[in-house]
Amino acid sequence: MDFGQINWIAVLGAAVATMGFGAIYYTVLGKPWMDAAGITEEQIKESRGAGPYVISFASLLVMASVLAGHFAQHSAEEVTAAHAIESAFVLWLGFILASMATNHAFQGCPPKLTALDSGHWLGVLVIQGLILSAF
Repeated sequence: MDFGQINWIAVLGAAVATMGFGAIYYTVLGKPWMDAAGITEEQIKESRGAGPYVISFASLLVMASVLAGHFAQHSAEEVTAAHAIESAFVLWLGFILASMATNHAFQGCPPKLTALDSGHWLGVLVIQGLILSAF
């Protein structure tokens, strides 16, 4: 991967945008997610701290960087919005959904949790892909 051609401002913007997307996604789907995860609001409030948010943002930066590196291997004409969505879906299906479904199956998590969490990551990749392909 050629990380020298990456627009790092776009990577940062993609990470910030998808952090916001995650906040909205889990605010809207918070109750079904808590039900599927088997946790309560009280448990979430007790465990609050900056740590998960810092890790989440760092992870979003890594994801946007890798996706930008993927796009850098293509000519600018090839990196269209359609290509970004297709790449996001294929990467999500092959890496995120596949590994999350495996982990959740061994952890005994309900399929609803896999659907909710993997749906979030599909949205993240699509948004990041669209932002990165625009720059």
